[in-house]
Amino acid sequence: MKKKDDRKKDFEKLWAPWRMKYIEGIDADDSGRCIFCEKPKEKDDKKNFIIFRGKKCFIMLNTFPYNNGHLLVVPYKHTSEIKDIDSETMLELMNNTSIVIEAVRNTMRPDGFNVGMNLGRSAGAGIAEHLHIHVVPRWNGDTNFMPVIGGTKVISESLEDTYRKLKRAIKSCLKNSGKYDENKQYKTI
Repeated sequence: MKKKDDRKKDFEKLWAPWRMKYIEGIDADDSGRCIFCEKPKEKDDKKNFIIFRGKKCFIMLNTFPYNNGHLLVVPYKHTSEIKDIDSETMLELMNNTSIVIEAVRNTMRPDGFNVGMNLGRSAGAGIAEHLHIHVVPRWNGDTNFMPVIGGTKVISESLEDTYRKLKRAIKSCLKNSGKYDENKQYKTI
């Protein structure tokens, strides 16, 4: 059996150069601009992977996904604090999260989901100043040796293909849910 120090010498290099954009961008923008505020203003949903716009929140693909279909549900309001979210926005956040899960389940057939928020840089938030909900589909066996040993995640579908697929599915789920009216407002119960 090899000693712990000897094992380090046998590691192969696995390259994931696409991650560098994310790593370099974490603290690079000192302008105070927030992508969750700026991207919706651009009105180019396809380029920005914005799948749906509601009255208080929007749904977009994570461009640095943990897995295929990793979506973000984001309030338009710029805040890092849950206490600053009004009840109408909170309702829309939760309803959009539910719709996202249903759409991904119907389209991609995952075995489960990780759903949550990383509040603060130390909790893992890449964009700590604007809260958002992550919806990450999971499949049995999706934790293999690549991320554990190589620090590399294999994403098997392009963002463009995932965008097209999930945009259709979310539109269908919204229509069938009966929760949403023609003015992009959730009906209250």
